[in-house]
Amino acid sequence: MADATEVHSDISPGFGGLSRSKAALVLVAVAVALTLLRYAGLLPDALFRVPEAMVPPFAIWLDAIFNFVKDDLGLLAVTRTLTEGLEWILDATANLLFGKRRWPNLGPIPWTSIAAVAAVIGYYLGGWRMALLAGGTFVWTALIGQWKIAMETMSVLVVAAPLAFVIGLTLGILAWRKPWVNRALKPILSVLQTLPFFTYLLPAVIFFKVGPTAGAVATTIYAIPPMILMTTLGLQKVSPEVVEAGEMSGCSRWQLLRHVYIPSARTEILVGVNQVIMLCLAMVVLTAFIGMPGLGAKLLAMMGSFKLGRSFEIGVTIVLLAVTLDRMSKAWVVKQPEHFEKGTPWWKRHLTLVLAVGLFVFFIIVSQFVEVAATIGRKQNFSQGKEIDTLIKGFLNIDAVKAVTGFLRAFLNVQVLIPFRNFLLSIPTPALILLVTAFALWLGGRKQAILAAVFFSLVALSGWWDRSVITLYSVISAVALAMIIGLPLGIWAARTERWSKRILLVCDTAQTFPSFVYLIPAIMLFGITDIAVIFSILIFAMVPLTRYTIEGLRSVPEEMTEAADMSGATRMQKLINVQLPLALPTMAVGVNQAIMFAFFMVIIAAFIGTQDLGQELQRTLAGTDLGKNFVLGICVSLMALTFDLTILKWASDQKKALGLGD
Repeated sequence: MADATEVHSDISPGFGGLSRSKAALVLVAVAVALTLLRYAGLLPDALFRVPEAMVPPFAIWLDAIFNFVKDDLGLLAVTRTLTEGLEWILDATANLLFGKRRWPNLGPIPWTSIAAVAAVIGYYLGGWRMALLAGGTFVWTALIGQWKIAMETMSVLVVAAPLAFVIGLTLGILAWRKPWVNRALKPILSVLQTLPFFTYLLPAVIFFKVGPTAGAVATTIYAIPPMILMTTLGLQKVSPEVVEAGEMSGCSRWQLLRHVYIPSARTEILVGVNQVIMLCLAMVVLTAFIGMPGLGAKLLAMMGSFKLGRSFEIGVTIVLLAVTLDRMSKAWVVKQPEHFEKGTPWWKRHLTLVLAVGLFVFFIIVSQFVEVAATIGRKQNFSQGKEIDTLIKGFLNIDAVKAVTGFLRAFLNVQVLIPFRNFLLSIPTPALILLVTAFALWLGGRKQAILAAVFFSLVALSGWWDRSVITLYSVISAVALAMIIGLPLGIWAARTERWSKRILLVCDTAQTFPSFVYLIPAIMLFGITDIAVIFSILIFAMVPLTRYTIEGLRSVPEEMTEAADMSGATRMQKLINVQLPLALPTMAVGVNQAIMFAFFMVIIAAFIGTQDLGQELQRTLAGTDLGKNFVLGICVSLMALTFDLTILKWASDQKKALGLGD
């Protein structure tokens, strides 16, 4: 297997007649020479960093374009008109869910009614376990005293998710119908999926006002891309035979779409719905940075004042909501539509709806006579924030824990992380660009190398090179540490079916956690330090690494492992010579996702206090510097896209070389 990989790499062209590996070595040699010249004091300053005079004023140009679009073309007036309609919808959901004094003046809905309906829907989708999870989540939220802030979050989520679904479905159908729309959308979606979330927030604030309206807009835009991609994919996979049957029955184009294509693409579309819901929940928590009230704002405030007990409770609520919404939407994906015999009574065909409405009305009536069934006051809840805070601080004061965290802070910070950061900053800009280009050439090929050189050159010309390098340092450090832990864990778990299922269940659950939650253990253990930043990214990035390692090893064809067993190979020989080479393309996808997760998380970790692009992006939210915001966001996107395109290309090439398909 290793021979196939090597031949494939060498055959692929590099530059100037050299193979890819040799051309990459030449680029590395030039980069090393430039770095050594810098260390010797012989490299001109202009070759160390791009001189300020040569940095194009991208931010000023973008500001001019935005101002022209906003004021001269009247986009601000249009968005403010749309804001009024969106505000009206958000006021209505807020009134219903937590009692904001707006139309229709019917709220708030009692927590018992919402918990009962959630339990009924959970039972319909996944039986008693799902009912307990769904109902129990809302019961916990009420009893712990977080109902109002949770409903503030949900009031935006129930608007943003359907909006993202409708817009994404429409654009996905359009991209499927019109190839030119698909070609135009692909690069836009690639950039949108790698842009840091701060880049979504500032335009939303400028065009749609601070608060829930801007939060809903930013959340909707953030969640649209996967819906477009899954809709297009699902419609493209519809069998031609099914379409022919629809045409032969005399269906019009609209009837074909409604009754043939969309039902046939149901699974992919519902997977898109699941991703929309999860992204909406993740983003609606992060919109706390632009004045959006709710769970995110409360968590931000509690973490800022170092109230770890309350932070922990709010984190649990966010996780429970995320897991509940994820499990229920996934159950909806696999649940097949129910069919009834002709003449079945209406209430039997819609038993779940009847039961949900009945319980909803019942608890509304009960809440009129039993106050605790409607709302749970501050003195009635079971919040143990202070007690948990005391326990956490007591745990952190244990000598053994202090010794371990102190050693890690001293060793990793002083001996590993800071020297590595300083080393990256000491490399001349053209040398680092050449190193990244060499990596892309060796792994992905000529096209990926050209894109890497162009992307990182644009980052260099942005004027934010040092901040970008610090961002890159955080990503590389966290992913490297995650690989040291995650890959062996995945290899070990893949040995048995039982442990594979257990670890994959943990990965599935952890992947539903909104990113903010990962900051809590990092701050608890390491305070506001560099290692806390790396630790929060590490645990976030470890999930896809472990998951794809297990899936890659478990998907190795049985005949290959049987052949190794028959040849007398030991378990270790079988792993190194058969299983790992065949699993590497799948594992590479896991590494790629870990890098993407790390780029996302490093921006959120700016809350801890960093010196990277995330910190600068966070500062832009305090003003209206939209040009600078976009320049910083594009820098993150370009670096992330470089690794994304390169690693996925390598994984695709390896699958073909190993005869595993694309």
